[in-house]
Amino acid sequence: MSQVPPNFVRFTVIISIQIVILALGYGFLGAVAYLEYLAPSDPVCELMRSHPGVLTMIVTLIATVLSVTAATHALRHRMWKPISLIHLSTGVALAQGSHILKHQYMGLTILTLFIFGTLRLLTAGWTTLLTPNYFMWPVQLNGTEIDISGSAFAALLREEFIVNGLIQDSAFEILDIGAMLSGVAAAGYTFGIPRTFNFNGAKYNVSTQGIVPTIEDYSGSDGVPDANGTRLGFSGGNVTVNTGVVPGPHPSVHIPQGFSRNYSMSQQGLTANVSCRAIDSSQTQYLWDTSNSYLIYANAAASNNSITGLRLWNISANCGTNTLATYEYVTMVDANGNTSSSGSGFLPSIVCPGPMNMNQTYTTFTILTQGFYKYGFIKASVCEVVPLLTTVRADYSNGEISSEVTSSTPFRPENVELLSFIAGVAKFQSINSQGLTSSTIGDTLYTIYSSTTTAPINNISLDDTQEDYWRGVVEFSATFLRSGFMATGSFPNNVIPNNLSSQVTGTMFVSTIGWTRWPKNSPTYLLATLPLTIVTTLTLFCALYSITEAWKEHQERIRHRMGHRRAHFDVSNTLHLIMACAAGTLALKDFSRKGILNNESVKVQLNEDGDKKKFMTVGQLYLKEEFV
Repeated sequence: MSQVPPNFVRFTVIISIQIVILALGYGFLGAVAYLEYLAPSDPVCELMRSHPGVLTMIVTLIATVLSVTAATHALRHRMWKPISLIHLSTGVALAQGSHILKHQYMGLTILTLFIFGTLRLLTAGWTTLLTPNYFMWPVQLNGTEIDISGSAFAALLREEFIVNGLIQDSAFEILDIGAMLSGVAAAGYTFGIPRTFNFNGAKYNVSTQGIVPTIEDYSGSDGVPDANGTRLGFSGGNVTVNTGVVPGPHPSVHIPQGFSRNYSMSQQGLTANVSCRAIDSSQTQYLWDTSNSYLIYANAAASNNSITGLRLWNISANCGTNTLATYEYVTMVDANGNTSSSGSGFLPSIVCPGPMNMNQTYTTFTILTQGFYKYGFIKASVCEVVPLLTTVRADYSNGEISSEVTSSTPFRPENVELLSFIAGVAKFQSINSQGLTSSTIGDTLYTIYSSTTTAPINNISLDDTQEDYWRGVVEFSATFLRSGFMATGSFPNNVIPNNLSSQVTGTMFVSTIGWTRWPKNSPTYLLATLPLTIVTTLTLFCALYSITEAWKEHQERIRHRMGHRRAHFDVSNTLHLIMACAAGTLALKDFSRKGILNNESVKVQLNEDGDKKKFMTVGQLYLKEEFV
């Protein structure tokens, strides 16, 4: 039984290790390409954030060194056969990680430059592909929320009206301060004032857009509402979230917690197109009358801090089809019934909870208003409010919710109860915002404008600001309604019935560190993988050549009953080359141009005599006359 040569085992082990490393590298790249996203555990991510690329650098260096080593072993075996000195010089340059530049041997020059450049790009290629990067891992989400747009919800809302003793077109008192602040935030945005509106622990950018949070981390309050604190009686508390992760194509892959998480959801919202315009003196159809008022209390002897007089106002307007609506307001005056034009303000409004003429369907409502005294800059105006059922893209980021409408549809006849509720909220705001000496709506409009400009306020139109204010109130009313019907305890087991639910879809973006699949047409990807592919091919070729030649040499020595080669010879070692040349009887020319050209053509072969290795000439010297 023949003994396996030591060099064969050594070569096999070294080359096998290199192939295993390359296989692991390509296996990792294949896993990333297959899974598309790959990230380690969260503790490892923290370490990688502090020390990026350390492991990658080690793997890259090992792969690079072993690639050169494999070529060295292949050249060593090639030298046991006849080889010209120019080819030997080329091989030595490659083994040492260098190249040659000889225009007489253009093919060899191009080959060495190509391999040299490829090896130089190898480290960069591995580093590019294996170094982890920060990225956003997208995870699909879906769920449900209350659907306020259908006939099923209309029937449920009608039942709630009856239970609460309400009638259509009533003024609905729902968290008065919340509705007012939502209008303030929306109106302030017109003048570039950044506003964040908070409701039930959730933060909204500018306005709620009629949505309710569908992400647990952004749902706000975790308090449990009492028995009467849900639906129309809602006053704050936990809102049930029914959103979960959609299983992806690789459900076994762990999704990290990440450094942060952002969400983009498509869900149901509600907004309004609000159009405000001044009431011209010729527009008599509104029958806007603010002249009916009289003194109902007077006390000239009252102290400075007491009420000296009260005036009752009967404000009326035609709400269509000759339906006259009248609201009563009380303001503070002096004992003679006069009001201070600078210190007091009066901003009466009337909400007509339906269309202004018989040709319109019951899908809009109208707000008429006019300012007096310090609110005299608000001229008599009419605002037509057209609520819209919307689909919005809600972005949940940095603890705040921002929404953008992606589609909208007007109200339908089955939305009468919903329209009545929204109009009722606006009616409550218009009546209760007016106090004895001022109006919160009037003060809001005045403060917002005066904080952004020094121009006289009486010379400008605030129609746009009124539009934004009332739009904010409408959107908040829908958010309140959704929150109340999705509050914990609103439905048995907190499960919304199918006929009352609306689909919610979106994406969670997990900020983490790891690897993502490269686009196939990416120039960076091609530049990184090209040297890896070339070097791997060369490595496998050199490995197979080295192992095959080592085995052939072993078999040949067995047949000739020769011993194993004992001395190690490294072709990339300059000292080894000098020793091999000195041990032989090479008769080479001098360093003249002619001599060097002759020497390049000399064929030599590496022979072994015990521990001595030497180059021997195996061919006749000849002269290339064409290069002289």
